[in-house]
Amino acid sequence: MSTASVPLPRWINYAVLPLLNLILAFLVSGLVVWIIGENPIEALKLMLTGALGRGEGIGFTLFYATNFIFTGLSVAVAYHAGLFNIGSEGQAYLGGLGAALVALALDHYVPWYVTMPFAILGAAAFGGLWALIPAWLQAKRGSHIVITTIMFNFIGAALMVYLLVNVLIVPGKMAPESRTFLEGGQLPKLDWLMAMFGMKLGPAPFNVSFLIALVMCFLVWVLIWRTKLGFEMRTLGLSRSAAAYAGIPYTKIVIITMLISGGLAGMMALNPVMGASERLQVEFVGGAGFVGIAVSLMGRNHPVGIIIAAILFGVLYQGGAELSFDMPNITREMIVVIQGLVVLFAGALEYMFRPALVRVYQQFTKG
Repeated sequence: MSTASVPLPRWINYAVLPLLNLILAFLVSGLVVWIIGENPIEALKLMLTGALGRGEGIGFTLFYATNFIFTGLSVAVAYHAGLFNIGSEGQAYLGGLGAALVALALDHYVPWYVTMPFAILGAAAFGGLWALIPAWLQAKRGSHIVITTIMFNFIGAALMVYLLVNVLIVPGKMAPESRTFLEGGQLPKLDWLMAMFGMKLGPAPFNVSFLIALVMCFLVWVLIWRTKLGFEMRTLGLSRSAAAYAGIPYTKIVIITMLISGGLAGMMALNPVMGASERLQVEFVGGAGFVGIAVSLMGRNHPVGIIIAAILFGVLYQGGAELSFDMPNITREMIVVIQGLVVLFAGALEYMFRPALVRVYQQFTKG
């Protein structure tokens, strides 16, 4: 019997296997660090200290993780329906436009907690609508969702530049950005949460959008595993022919799934636009849409796994910045290499250790 068909307990599939892959990724990364003449143990200490050693570092780590939770959920929802949405980057751009328009319209008149629900809806609506066209092309015309979502990433980025340069720019300024939101359009920091653990947040932009991301994780879990729609999505993802035999409408499920997926990606913009910079800027997404693909795959497309994987990448982002400062030989490009190795071993080669684990597990259970 092939090892691929041998069932393993959940704690092996979802804990032991990812842990082994992550350890191998860091071992190979340590070898790369050693080759360039630095101490890998010291580098790891600096990275972990910079990301988790004090309140400010934890704040930045969780700020980055918030972005990745939203985009990871976006990829995961589509993946469960057999769709590979790699357009979260562009959908987040348009989501930022939706959130910014709400903030610009309401920040003069109402407090942030009134603006926030409308901003969530605006970001989700703009992100979802940006995913609607690729969804319709996939469902009605057979256009591959990967190709169309890639194209819409570039279109979304170009559209954002045009709007910021020609429409939303502050008159008399050169910077392509909107005006700064007033307090009614800003998401407050979670310094009170850090204070509960005896830490100071400092300048880290860790804000309320983190709590929104956690709520979305719960809602996605309910959607995928506790609703009829989620069952239909998973059925379609497993077998389109079986879904058709069961009377599940392909076009309807594809479009609804992509609307939800795009909406989650659009909500990512709440964190950098209203929680950090407090204005709409060019390239505020910063590649989080693409990182979300790795986060979703590493997290096995489950909300709990996505949270853990997002925090891991938050550690790599924040710890990597600290590391490149303290060890100049380890440049920002080297940090990208380390991130790539994590993606390679924990994502692309996630089943590398599975045959060996199957043999060990079979021997253990027989004995």
